[in-house]
Amino acid sequence: MSAAERAQALAVSPADACAAPATTRDLIPVYRQRLRAGRDILFQQFDRGVPVTNLVLALSQLTDGVLREVWHHHVGDSAGVALAAVGGYGRQELHPASDLDILILVEPQTEAALFDALEQLVTFLWDIGLEVGHSVRSVAECESEAQSDVTVITNLLEARLLVGDEGLFQRMRAATGPDRLWTSQAFFTAKTAEQQARWHKYGDTAYNLEPNIKENPGGLRDIQMIGWVAKRHFAASTLHELVTQGFLTEPEYLALIEGQNHLWRIRFALHRLTGRREDRLLFDYQRTLAQQFGFSDGAHNLGVEQFMQQYYRTVQDLNRLNEMLLQLFREAILLHDDIGPPVPINKRFQSRSGFLEVSSPTVFQRYPVALLEVFHILQTRPELQGVRASTIRAIRENRHRIDDSFRADLRARSLFMEILREPRGLTHALRRMNRYGVLAAYIPAFANIVGRMQYDLFHVYTVDEHTLTVLRNLRRFTIAKHDEEFPLCSAVTLRIPKMEILYLAGLFHDIAKGRGGDHSLLGARDAKDFCRLHGLSEFDSRLVAWLVEKHLLMSMTAQRKDISDPDVVQTFAELVGETTRLDYLYLLTVADARATDPARWNGWMDALLRELYHATRRALLRGLEHPQAQDQLIEQKQNEAKRLVQRYGGNPNACTALWIKFSLDFFLHNSPDEIAWQTRQILDTDPSELPLVVIRPVTARGGTEIFIYTPDRANLFARTTALLDQMGLSIMDARVMTTDDQMAVNTYQVLDLDGHPVNDSLRMEEIRAALDTDLRAHARGGIQVARSLPRRHRHFPIETRVTFSADEANHRTVMRLATLDRPGLLAEVGEVFQSCGVRLHNAKIATVGAEVDDVFFITTADDAPITCTTALACLRREIHNRLEGHAKP
Repeated sequence: MSAAERAQALAVSPADACAAPATTRDLIPVYRQRLRAGRDILFQQFDRGVPVTNLVLALSQLTDGVLREVWHHHVGDSAGVALAAVGGYGRQELHPASDLDILILVEPQTEAALFDALEQLVTFLWDIGLEVGHSVRSVAECESEAQSDVTVITNLLEARLLVGDEGLFQRMRAATGPDRLWTSQAFFTAKTAEQQARWHKYGDTAYNLEPNIKENPGGLRDIQMIGWVAKRHFAASTLHELVTQGFLTEPEYLALIEGQNHLWRIRFALHRLTGRREDRLLFDYQRTLAQQFGFSDGAHNLGVEQFMQQYYRTVQDLNRLNEMLLQLFREAILLHDDIGPPVPINKRFQSRSGFLEVSSPTVFQRYPVALLEVFHILQTRPELQGVRASTIRAIRENRHRIDDSFRADLRARSLFMEILREPRGLTHALRRMNRYGVLAAYIPAFANIVGRMQYDLFHVYTVDEHTLTVLRNLRRFTIAKHDEEFPLCSAVTLRIPKMEILYLAGLFHDIAKGRGGDHSLLGARDAKDFCRLHGLSEFDSRLVAWLVEKHLLMSMTAQRKDISDPDVVQTFAELVGETTRLDYLYLLTVADARATDPARWNGWMDALLRELYHATRRALLRGLEHPQAQDQLIEQKQNEAKRLVQRYGGNPNACTALWIKFSLDFFLHNSPDEIAWQTRQILDTDPSELPLVVIRPVTARGGTEIFIYTPDRANLFARTTALLDQMGLSIMDARVMTTDDQMAVNTYQVLDLDGHPVNDSLRMEEIRAALDTDLRAHARGGIQVARSLPRRHRHFPIETRVTFSADEANHRTVMRLATLDRPGLLAEVGEVFQSCGVRLHNAKIATVGAEVDDVFFITTADDAPITCTTALACLRREIHNRLEGHAKP
């Protein structure tokens, strides 16, 4: 029987308890109580502040004692068999719900005689509440499986004998030693590749909203990685031996242990809170853990944000130590400390084996500005692979030299601007500056946002990571090989006079987050001061400050206003003022939106910003003193739409006869292409074939267009939106019109829940058929959307807010709704409109994380603005009643 077959034969679950003999079953509650009581004592000690290192060791020792007793009860003193702890349990690092990994070593000749006893042993362990991961192997099988699998050799590396044949255990250790298999070099290479793959799986960032404290970059696995390499190459039994070996200084070791202990405390509390092996800091637990760790809400920061910032800063430090140590290991293990002769770069720096290093240990003391020069050299010399560990250590030890006098030094200021102006390597330079703590030291305001999270679903990165991602996105616009990603952005970038202005705006746009007040205004002041100190002209300094202050203007206009309205475009154009500012703002807006949540960026958002950019540019080139008249715009659109209809064989005169029944909104809020396409669908359909439901897979707006033409009826909007929601579609835009002859002309721009247009023919037919069936049924009641609220959304209690404003130019009322995103929301709102006698003309749908920020353009039933305060108060109350279940107090 092979090792795998034996393990499968012994694999049991708690349901297999009945297999135990009566005398053994009597012991089950005894051991269960013993383990439970032991954990309870540890939890009490945890609450009293006992060091977590003591607790994980105590839990391991408690488990050791139980396993030894159970072993003697089932196996006794049989020769040729041994029980070993492996993995984290082998390291004696046991958390409340950690895996209990054990290895049962057997001599081939004793296997058959002991099989029943071992089977009962594993069953008993499950019965008493220990979730055991076990393997049963001979020494030869350990050697064979470890040879082909780096995870097996890693587990065996941690092996610790618990009970049984010590000679057998030592033979296994000898058979799997570095002189037999997995040399230090091979092991190090495999583990570093494994780490890179793991980091890539988690997005190569430690700053996810719901990080995995074990697997994310900078997490516990990275510390374990250091320990594994040290054990394999140096036979080190503790991390402190890295100090005696010269790889760590005593302060670095203490920082490593302090970081590990902080993550251990979080993991211990997380296991206790969830009652299972949970290593993800999900929203479900973050607030509770923050309270347990003593964080409370402040004036400008929630307790949970403070808790998470401490976590992110911890993993950043651990990530930096991991980088430094692995590079030192690389030199010792792969290069055997033969790192070659230094190649001079200048008086202060040289390269060695492809890495940058200081030419003398005292360089930063003698010439502190070299702390910035490091990053500029890396930009100008792409052949360099990174910074030598000794130089990383020197940077860390000399960061305190970046003080007010350093920042006032003209050489430092000039060097920082050279870094921004360098045509390559900007992203890597700034990320490395942040990782080494230099960026926060040089720009003190930046220190406030390092590791700062925002407790919402909109910002998926910490503020510093988001900022650096914005700069990365801006940089990509300038690289020719990325032109196809955002062709307009790449084209606009070619017109930008000074890219450093854009980079500075990106660097400062969120720098005032968490300080209280309007972060855009506060950041603008910081940016202006910084630019003046760094030699930018007054014009350029004001431009950077304006971009920081207005960095949300374009996205808010595109998402919350009707950009097909020439008055909206005119107002936005007046705020921008001239085309160069528009170019800068457009690029910053796209880069910012993509860096806020890359997964939510889609063709719809891209099309909205592109449409606003082009419309504003035309307005600016035409001259702000010559705004485009509404009737002129409508005439242009109608003429172009007729031309398109005629191109496809349509009759222009039929268009005129149809359009006379339409409101001006139809032409104002649709493009000529949309007008022509919808007109052709109506003209080509016999009235007897109504209702008409047509779907265009991908439009210029970046979404899928669903067009409905049918006799108008009550609750049409509510039923349609509910049905689309139930089918897993996100409605991005809704345009609702009733013609003079009471026909509904409704258009919905939709995306699948993954943010992509619907272009599968079967899926489109499914949607069309469902809508057609519902329209023909003439049902008037509501549709209950059965989709459940996403897990993450449940942790964000967002108050429903309803505000009204006047759209005097279009004789409408604008209702803005902010509330928690939920399935069936639009249908709920539509039913309220119906019950209150409100007519909906247009809707702008925007989802910001867990919060929707929707704008509805409404009138009375006879198309008049809603100006009666009583009517508006009633509508607000009904919205609250429907969405919150009670009236607003």
